[in-house]
Amino acid sequence: MSVLFFIKRQKLLKNGEAPICMRVTVSKEKFEVMIKRSIVVSLWNQKKECSKGKDRESAELNLYINSLRTKIYTIHRKLEMDGKRITAETVKDCFYGRDKVYRTILGIFAEHNAQCRALIGKEFTENTVDKFDSALRRITEYVKDRFGKNDIPLEAINREFVTGYEFWLKTVKNLSNNSALKQLKYLRKIIRIALANRWIELDPYNGLHFKKDEVAVEFLTRVELNVIREKDFGIARLNHVRDIFVFCCFTGLAFIDVRQLTPEQIMTDSDGNEWIRKPRQKTGQMCNIPLLHPAKEILAKYSDNLVCKAKNVLLPVPSNQKMNAYLKEIADLCGIKKRLTTHVARHTAATIVFLANEVSMENVAKILGHANIKMTQHYAKVLDSSIMRDMQKVEMNFSKAL
Repeated sequence: MSVLFFIKRQKLLKNGEAPICMRVTVSKEKFEVMIKRSIVVSLWNQKKECSKGKDRESAELNLYINSLRTKIYTIHRKLEMDGKRITAETVKDCFYGRDKVYRTILGIFAEHNAQCRALIGKEFTENTVDKFDSALRRITEYVKDRFGKNDIPLEAINREFVTGYEFWLKTVKNLSNNSALKQLKYLRKIIRIALANRWIELDPYNGLHFKKDEVAVEFLTRVELNVIREKDFGIARLNHVRDIFVFCCFTGLAFIDVRQLTPEQIMTDSDGNEWIRKPRQKTGQMCNIPLLHPAKEILAKYSDNLVCKAKNVLLPVPSNQKMNAYLKEIADLCGIKKRLTTHVARHTAATIVFLANEVSMENVAKILGHANIKMTQHYAKVLDSSIMRDMQKVEMNFSKAL
C-alpha cells in the first residue's frame, strides 16, 4: 500500500490556490480523497509531499497531512491484525467510517436475549431467559432515569456507568448488595460479548471489585427432618408435597431436576445398586446419586401414579409456587420456625444427609452436580456437627497421649 499527496494544478480555486489530494493505492487499486486543504502552487514541494513555507499556516498544513498519512497506515495495520481482506475499497470505507455499525448497549442486550430465547430447551431454560429479560428491563429503566434517553451508544459504557448503575440499584431500586451484584453480572456478560467482538476496546469492569455478602444456608436438622418424615398431615396435597421434599432431602436434587426426573434416568450398576444419573438443568453438570432407601420408598409409592405415567416422570411434582406455599403449611404444622422452600431440601441433603455422615467433599460435589468444589465447601462452612466430629478426634488423640 502507498499513500501519495499531490496538488491539482489544473483545478485552481477562486483564491488562486491548488486543492490538495490524497491518493491511496492498494495492490494496484486506488482511490482519491480531496483533503479540503489548498496551497499556493509555488509553495508545494511534490518530492516531500508538503508545503515548503516557513509560516505557521504551512506548519499546520504539514501536520494535518502527516496525520492523514498516519490514519491510513493505522487502518491498514488494524485490518491486518483483524485478519480482514485489505482492498482499496475496505481502506476507503474505514477512512470514512462506513465500516462502523452503530451499536447500543440495550440493542446488544435485546439481541442477546432473543438468541437465548431461540435456544430454550437446547442451551437455556425459560427461567434463565426470563431473568435476562428482567435484567434488560432494569438497565433500560436506569438509562432512562439517569440519561433521559431510550438507549445510549456502546462506547458510552465506562467505569462511571457501571458504578452509577450499582448505586442506582441499591438506592433507587432498594436492592440488597447480592441482588445488585446479580444485575451487574448480567450486564458484564453483555460487555464481554462486546469485547470479544471488538466493538469496544476497554473493559469498563477493569479494576472494579465487588464483594458478595455471605448468606447463611438454611437447612433442617436431623430431628426436624425426621419430624416431617413421620408426620401424617391427613391432607393428601400436604403428604404429597412432603414426599417430594423428603425425596430431595435424600437425593440433593433441585426442584426443576426432580420435576423432570424420568424412569430412564434410574440406572442399576453391576452390583445391583440403583443410581440417579442425569445432567443438572441449571449447569449441565452430570449428577451421580446413589438411591438411598428413603428415596426408593417414595419412588415405589408413586410407581402407579397416573399423572406420572402420562408425563413419563417418576414423581407428580406441582409448580414451584405451590410447593413453597404448601411447605409453609407443613412447617407450621410441624412447629418448624424456619422458612421451608424446595431449595432447603437440597441444602439439607448436602449438610445433614451427606457431609454430616462423612461423605467426602469430592463425592458430595458429584452428587449435587457442582461444577466447582468451592460451591460444595459453602455447605461445609455452616455444619457445626462436622467441626465437633473433627474436634472429638483431636480430643481423643490427646487423651490417648496422656
